Amino acid sequence: MKVKRIVANIETKKISAAKRFYEKALGLEILMDHGWIATYGNSSRMTVQVSFASQGGSKTPVPDLSIEVDDVDEALRRMKKGRFKIEYPLTEEPWGVRRFFVRDPLGRLVNILEHL
Repeated sequence: MKVKRIVANIETKKISAAKRFYEKALGLEILMDHGWIATYGNSSRMTVQVSFASQGGSKTPVPDLSIEVDDVDEALRRMKKGRFKIEYPLTEEPWGVRRFFVRDPLGRLVNILEHL
Protein backbone atom coordinates (compact mmCIF):
# COMPACT_ATOMS: atom_id res chain seq x y z
CA MET A 1 0.00 0.00 0.00
CA LYS A 2 1.16 3.56 -0.80
CA VAL A 3 -0.31 6.77 0.54
CA LYS A 4 -1.46 8.77 -2.50
CA ARG A 5 -2.21 12.10 -0.83
CA ILE A 6 -2.84 13.80 2.47
CA VAL A 7 -5.55 16.44 2.70
CA ALA A 8 -5.74 18.99 5.50
CA ASN A 9 -9.36 19.32 6.64
CA ILE A 10 -9.94 22.61 8.45
CA GLU A 11 -13.25 23.02 10.26
CA THR A 12 -15.00 26.34 9.73
CA LYS A 13 -18.49 27.78 9.43
CA LYS A 14 -17.08 30.40 6.98
CA ILE A 15 -16.16 28.23 3.97
CA SER A 16 -16.53 31.14 1.55
CA ALA A 17 -13.97 33.20 3.54
CA ALA A 18 -11.26 30.80 2.41
CA LYS A 19 -11.76 31.78 -1.25
CA ARG A 20 -10.21 35.26 -0.92
CA PHE A 21 -7.05 33.86 0.70
CA TYR A 22 -6.49 30.46 -0.92
CA GLU A 23 -7.89 31.09 -4.42
CA LYS A 24 -7.48 34.83 -4.95
CA ALA A 25 -4.23 35.58 -3.05
CA LEU A 26 -2.45 32.21 -3.40
CA GLY A 27 -3.82 31.29 -6.82
CA LEU A 28 -5.04 27.80 -5.97
CA GLU A 29 -7.78 26.27 -8.10
CA ILE A 30 -11.13 25.24 -6.66
CA LEU A 31 -11.06 21.47 -7.17
CA MET A 32 -14.33 20.59 -5.44
CA ASP A 33 -17.19 22.57 -3.94
CA HIS A 34 -20.21 20.86 -2.40
CA GLY A 35 -21.29 23.82 -0.30
CA TRP A 36 -20.33 22.10 2.96
CA ILE A 37 -16.74 21.46 1.78
CA ALA A 38 -14.49 23.36 -0.65
CA THR A 39 -11.16 21.90 -1.72
CA TYR A 40 -8.38 24.01 -3.22
CA GLY A 41 -5.27 22.74 -4.97
CA ASN A 42 -3.52 22.68 -8.32
CA SER A 43 -2.99 20.24 -11.12
CA SER A 44 0.72 19.74 -10.47
CA ARG A 45 1.93 16.70 -8.58
CA MET A 46 2.48 17.39 -4.89
CA THR A 47 4.51 15.44 -2.38
CA VAL A 48 2.77 13.62 0.44
CA GLN A 49 3.95 14.98 3.77
CA VAL A 50 2.73 15.36 7.32
CA SER A 51 4.75 17.14 10.01
CA PHE A 52 4.68 16.96 13.80
CA ALA A 53 6.41 19.79 15.67
CA SER A 54 7.07 21.15 19.15
CA GLN A 55 7.70 24.65 17.73
CA GLY A 56 7.66 26.36 14.34
CA GLY A 57 11.44 26.87 14.11
CA SER A 58 13.31 29.98 15.26
CA LYS A 59 11.14 29.76 18.40
CA THR A 60 7.95 30.59 16.47
CA PRO A 61 4.55 28.97 17.14
CA VAL A 62 3.73 25.85 15.14
CA PRO A 63 1.81 26.93 12.01
CA ASP A 64 -1.40 25.14 11.08
CA LEU A 65 -0.30 24.84 7.43
CA SER A 66 2.90 25.23 5.46
CA ILE A 67 2.59 26.22 1.80
CA GLU A 68 5.63 26.18 -0.47
CA VAL A 69 5.57 28.70 -3.32
CA ASP A 70 7.95 29.47 -6.18
CA ASP A 71 8.13 33.21 -5.34
CA VAL A 72 7.83 34.09 -1.66
CA ASP A 73 8.27 37.82 -2.37
CA GLU A 74 5.23 37.79 -4.66
CA ALA A 75 3.25 35.80 -2.08
CA LEU A 76 4.10 38.38 0.58
CA ARG A 77 3.08 41.20 -1.76
CA ARG A 78 -0.29 39.53 -2.37
CA MET A 79 -0.88 38.97 1.35
CA LYS A 80 -0.13 42.61 2.11
CA LYS A 81 -2.37 43.74 -0.77
CA GLY A 82 -5.15 41.53 0.63
CA ARG A 83 -4.54 43.05 4.09
CA PHE A 84 -3.94 39.68 5.70
CA LYS A 85 -2.11 39.93 9.03
CA ILE A 86 1.60 39.06 8.80
CA GLU A 87 2.49 37.28 12.06
CA TYR A 88 6.21 36.60 11.37
CA PRO A 89 8.18 38.75 8.93
CA LEU A 90 9.89 37.46 5.80
CA THR A 91 13.00 35.73 7.16
CA GLU A 92 15.82 33.71 5.66
CA GLU A 93 16.12 30.75 8.00
CA PRO A 94 19.35 28.82 8.71
CA TRP A 95 17.84 25.58 7.35
CA GLY A 96 17.57 26.96 3.81
CA VAL A 97 14.14 28.55 3.42
CA ARG A 98 12.77 32.08 3.17
CA ARG A 99 9.40 32.31 4.84
CA PHE A 100 6.79 34.40 6.59
CA PHE A 101 3.71 33.55 8.67
CA VAL A 102 0.31 35.01 7.84
CA ARG A 103 -3.10 34.65 9.49
CA ASP A 104 -5.77 33.42 7.06
CA PRO A 105 -9.38 34.69 7.32
CA LEU A 106 -10.32 31.55 9.29
CA GLY A 107 -7.78 32.36 12.00
CA ARG A 108 -5.23 29.71 10.94
CA LEU A 109 -1.52 30.45 11.07
CA VAL A 110 0.00 29.74 7.66
CA ASN A 111 3.72 29.38 6.94
CA ILE A 112 4.43 30.56 3.38
CA LEU A 113 7.89 29.45 2.24
CA GLU A 114 10.32 29.14 -0.62
CA HIS A 115 13.35 26.86 -0.58
CA LEU A 116 16.63 28.62 -1.36
